[in-house]
Amino acid sequence: MKKFLVSSPYAPSGDQPEAIAELSQSIEEGNRYQTLLGVTGSGKTYTMAKVIEATQKPTLIMTHNKTLAAQLYSEFRSFFPNNHVEYFISYYDYYQPEAYIPRQDLFIEKDSSINQELERLRLSTTASLLSHKDVIVIASVSANYGLGSPEDYKTIVQKLVVGEAYHQKALLLKLVDMGYKRNDDFFDIGNFRVNGEVIDIYPAYSDELAIRVEFFGDEIEAIYHFNSLTGEKGETLKEATIYAANQFIVGKEKLARAVKSIEEELAERLAYYKGLDMMVEYNRLKQRVEFDLEMIEATGMCKGIENYSRHLTGKKPGETPYSMMDYFEVMHDDYLVIVDESHVSLPQFRGMYAGDRSRKEVLVEYGFRLPSALDNRPLMFDEYIHKAPHYLFASATPNELEVGLSSVVAEQVVRPTGLLDPEIEVIDSTYQVENLHDRMKEVIGRGERVLVTVLTKKMAEELSTYYNDLGLKVQYMHSDLDAIERNQIIRSLRLGEFDILIGINLLREGLDLPEVSLVAILDADKEGFLRSQTALIQTSGRGARNANGKVLMYAKKITRSMQACIDITQERRAKQITYNEIHGITPTTTIRELDTDLKVEDAGELYNKRSKLDRMPKAERQKLLKELKAKMLVAARKLEFEEAARLRDEIAKIKKL
Repeated sequence: MKKFLVSSPYAPSGDQPEAIAELSQSIEEGNRYQTLLGVTGSGKTYTMAKVIEATQKPTLIMTHNKTLAAQLYSEFRSFFPNNHVEYFISYYDYYQPEAYIPRQDLFIEKDSSINQELERLRLSTTASLLSHKDVIVIASVSANYGLGSPEDYKTIVQKLVVGEAYHQKALLLKLVDMGYKRNDDFFDIGNFRVNGEVIDIYPAYSDELAIRVEFFGDEIEAIYHFNSLTGEKGETLKEATIYAANQFIVGKEKLARAVKSIEEELAERLAYYKGLDMMVEYNRLKQRVEFDLEMIEATGMCKGIENYSRHLTGKKPGETPYSMMDYFEVMHDDYLVIVDESHVSLPQFRGMYAGDRSRKEVLVEYGFRLPSALDNRPLMFDEYIHKAPHYLFASATPNELEVGLSSVVAEQVVRPTGLLDPEIEVIDSTYQVENLHDRMKEVIGRGERVLVTVLTKKMAEELSTYYNDLGLKVQYMHSDLDAIERNQIIRSLRLGEFDILIGINLLREGLDLPEVSLVAILDADKEGFLRSQTALIQTSGRGARNANGKVLMYAKKITRSMQACIDITQERRAKQITYNEIHGITPTTTIRELDTDLKVEDAGELYNKRSKLDRMPKAERQKLLKELKAKMLVAARKLEFEEAARLRDEIAKIKKL
C-alpha cells in the first residue's frame, strides 16, 4: 500500500498540532467517535488531511451537499497527489423520483438526467476501492443509498494477461455480460470495438485512457493504454483488469436466481390483489414487472433495476442494504469516516430513510412496485452511525449528539492566518433595508463582497430587484436553483461579476469566500431554525476569511441565540488576539486561487460555427465531437460541472444525427 502523504507548503500551526495529535491518538487507541470543533478559517480540512496521514487509514469523507463535496474533492486531490482520491455523489443532473398521489390518481414517472462524467467517477470509486488500499473517497449523502454487492462487483471482472490464451468470442460475450456495449462507429465510455485481432475497451470508470488488446490467434500479444480522443499510445501493460460497467451487475447464476425470486414475489403479490378484487393494481403490477423481467433476462438490466436490488444481492427482507461503506469493508479491515459539517450532515442522514419509505409505501400499495422495492433504501441512522470502526465529526458548531458520542472533542479555535472572528454589530431593524444599502456601498467601494441572509425566497428576490434598481450589482440564491446554478453563482461572486449575494440558509456552512468582508443578517431576532445559535454562528463565520470581516445583525431586541453568538465570538476573538500578539502575526485575508482559464463561451462559439450540422460530413461531425469531448473532460477535471454538463448536452445533440 502506498502511504498517505500530505503535500503542502504549510506546517501545522495555531491549534492544529494539538488537534491533530489528540484526534490521531484517539483513533489509534481504537475509539469509534471523535469530534473536531474547528471555527471557520482555522484549517479544519488541513487537520483532517493530517489525521489521515497520521493514522494511515482509508477514508470516506461525507458531507451534506454537492457544492461542499466538490470543494473538498479539489482540496484533497491537492493534499494527496500521489494517492487515490475519488469523488462519489449522485450521478443525476436532474432527478424526479417516481411517486403516486392517490387522491388525484396521479402517477409521476421517474424522470432523470444522468451526468455521464459523474457516473464514471462513481464507477472509478468502486473500482479503486477494490484495487487499491490508499483510497480517500469524497461523498455526498449518495454514499448512504443502496448499491450492488461489492463481492459480486469484485468477482465480475475480466483479467487480461499478456502471453495467455483467450477465446475472442468468449471474451466479447463476457464484456457484454459485464455491461459493456459494442460500438465500432463511435467509441465512448462503456464501449468496446473490434478490428480484426485488436479489441479496444473503454472502461466505464476511465477518464481518457482506453485499453487496446492485440491478439495473435487466441494469445494476447500486447496490452497498452491509448488516448481515446487522439489515439496516442500510452503505457504498455503486462496485465489489465476490467471491472463491470454497472454496480448492479451480477453473474448469470445469481441473475437466474434473482429472476426466479422476483417471479415468486410477483405471483404472491398478484394473489394478494386478486383476493381483494383489486384488479387495477393487479394488472398494473403484472404488466410492469413482467416487462422488467423480460429486459433483465435479455440484457441483464432494466429501467429502475435498483428496485430489485434485494433479489439481485440475495439480501433478506428488511436486511441492511449494501452501501459505500461495504466497499470499504470488503478491502479494508479498518477505515475512517469523516463527517464534515456534522451539525447539518447527521440530521440530514437521519431524515433520509423516513422520506424514502413513505413515498415507496404508496407505490407498493397501489401496484406500481413489488414490496421488495422498500429494501432499495438509504441506511437508517442507527445502521449508519454504528457501521464504521471510526468516525470523525467536524464542525464549528457540533450538536449534542456528536459531543455526547465522542471520546475526544478537539478544539481548533486559533487560525494560523491570524484572522479574527468578525466583529458583530447589532442595529435596529426599523430601517434595515436603507441602512444596509449605505453600509454595502462602503464595502463595495473597497472592492469587497457582501452576503445578505433573509428569511424567505420572496424577500430574497424582491430585495435583489430593489437593490439592482438602485444601481448595485446583486443576485439571489435559494433552493429553487439547482446545484450547477448555485456553483456558477458563487464562482461569479468571487470573480466580481456582481458584488452582493442574497440568500436564505444556503449561505451558512462551508462556503469559502475570502472576498466577502460584510455579512448582513436581516431580522436576526426572529428566533427559529434560521436564526438559532448554530445558524447565527455559521452565518457569521462567512465573514471570518477576510481581515475586514464584519457582521451586521438587524433586530429589535437581542435574543438568547444572538447573545450566545456574540459571547462565543468575543471569546474566540480574545483568544486569537492573544495568539497574534505572542507570535507577532498581523491578520491577512485568506487567498484562494480561482481557475479562470476556462471560458464558458468557448463551447458555444465552437458549436455556433457549425450552423448546418445535419448537412455536415460524418468525418467533420466526428472531429467536432472529439473537440467538444476534450473540452468536457477538461471542465470535469477542474470541477467545472456546469460547463461540463453544457458540453455534454451539445455532444448529445450531435450524436443524434
